[in-house]
Amino acid sequence: MTETSCLQVTSDHISVRLDRFLDERLPDLSRSQIKRLIDEGAVTLDGLSSKAGAKLRGGENICVTLPEPAPATAQAESIPLTVIYEDSSLIVVNKPARMVVHPAPGHPTGTLVNALLHHCDDLSGVGGELRPGIVHRLDKDTSGVMVATKNDLAHQCLALQFKEHTIQRRYRALVHGVLKDSRGTVDQTVGRHPVHRKKMTTNPRSGRRAVTHWQVLRRYEQDRLTLVDLLLETGRTHQIRVHLSALNCPVVGDPLYGGSSRIKAIADEKLRSMVIPLKRQFLHAWKLGFEHPDGRQMLFQAVLPDELQQIINYLETKYQNDSSSLEIVPGTDVIETTLV
Repeated sequence: MTETSCLQVTSDHISVRLDRFLDERLPDLSRSQIKRLIDEGAVTLDGLSSKAGAKLRGGENICVTLPEPAPATAQAESIPLTVIYEDSSLIVVNKPARMVVHPAPGHPTGTLVNALLHHCDDLSGVGGELRPGIVHRLDKDTSGVMVATKNDLAHQCLALQFKEHTIQRRYRALVHGVLKDSRGTVDQTVGRHPVHRKKMTTNPRSGRRAVTHWQVLRRYEQDRLTLVDLLLETGRTHQIRVHLSALNCPVVGDPLYGGSSRIKAIADEKLRSMVIPLKRQFLHAWKLGFEHPDGRQMLFQAVLPDELQQIINYLETKYQNDSSSLEIVPGTDVIETTLV
């Protein structure tokens, strides 16, 4: 069964190309898919077929007819998992970097869902055939603690906690730049970037409120780097990465929001040689707390992966005799262990 989506062109999109307008409004479609739909006459502009480069005037009605999607289900795959906790209701894992959470265009296999389906035979179906048990996500190149549910009751319980922002989610990030304040909050809307479809921005045409609390753990002044702990109040796509970039302190190794362009500026050759091979952003979900469906309060932690910890170890050793450059921020409830 086909599906038709109809969109109204507003004054904000006057002189915007038809294909760019659809690229912004239909983020689930790739640019090649959009062009194919236009070429096949599946896109009409005020009832008539059009070209991808047609300039919009404002006020038009655009209808997009999407073909019936091919049936898709995720398949179980024998992929190693680091299980932190598991019972009949849920499973908590330490997701590695470079693993996508669920199947998507370009990543049909090798995902966390594929691994969970092999490990568990009772994942919740609420998330859909391609996202069973999934109530939240981490970006592909972000590591750390994740929870998945095994039955509908647990899924609804956890989903409600995420919706009401009662989940405790803490991250560690190494960022370019030196944050002068010891702590702060970024309260800025996050939405799809108007031009770059893979990016989010704090200046979107439309978006949702996003709140990130941050606190400095270490300042490495000489190398213009800061280690921060972050607490999410909301959970928008790329939220931490976008908010840190908005502070002009992008995450080290983040190619999408400016971190990779600053790696070449790292003067310390040894440090630079450690950062370049990362092929991931220095962002790790180290703590996750929530209420179990049976009422228990649960809290899970995952130490920094070796590839990230080695960088911190090098910086700590480098700065241990330079008290003027290294600052350890006192009076915090965040540093509960020694840079876990």
